[in-house]
Amino acid sequence: MDDVIATLKILIIGEAGVGKSSLLLRFTDDQFDPEQSATIGVDFKIKTVNVEGNRVKLAIWDTAGQERFRTLTPSYYRGAQGVILVYDTSKRTSFDKLENWLTELRTYCTKRDVIKMLVGNKIDKDQREVDTLTGTNFARRYQMLFTECSAKTCDHVQDAFDELVHKIIQTPGLWDTEKSNSGLKIGERDGEAKASSCYGGCSLI
Repeated sequence: MDDVIATLKILIIGEAGVGKSSLLLRFTDDQFDPEQSATIGVDFKIKTVNVEGNRVKLAIWDTAGQERFRTLTPSYYRGAQGVILVYDTSKRTSFDKLENWLTELRTYCTKRDVIKMLVGNKIDKDQREVDTLTGTNFARRYQMLFTECSAKTCDHVQDAFDELVHKIIQTPGLWDTEKSNSGLKIGERDGEAKASSCYGGCSLI
């Protein structure tokens, strides 16, 4: 018997080489491939998670960051309830392109209340070009969740996805049909979400 109460569509976007595919692989399969090849077009994985005792299926789309694949991605924004915007903390240029990705998101996303999370990946690297405060301020400016993590070491990857899914569930209008059909009862955590954190850095800004 299928006890999944909702299916949520989540996109992972950002420049090429920031570790989008590695984050997806770490979250879904708890693996890291140092030879991970660049995504061609779009990759796709499914994972079922528990949200306060309820099973939720995640359909996660990993989009290519290269410019030549931009025409492939607009349709994948449609219906997305959550978007993870990734940059490389050791590469400032990937951070500087974030506003371009937000413009694309605003252009193509069909859900007005889509939940956005900013993720600074590769904190395991010694060289750092984007500090935590810079990432926090950017997320605050655009009203995004924020965290830093490492797909290589697994630090805070699970926390990031958990926080995003919880916030989607708590947002009226993103999945009303599934909610009414399932009779889902999730604890009221909206007040907590603004002050919560994954590890002291993942929070609703």
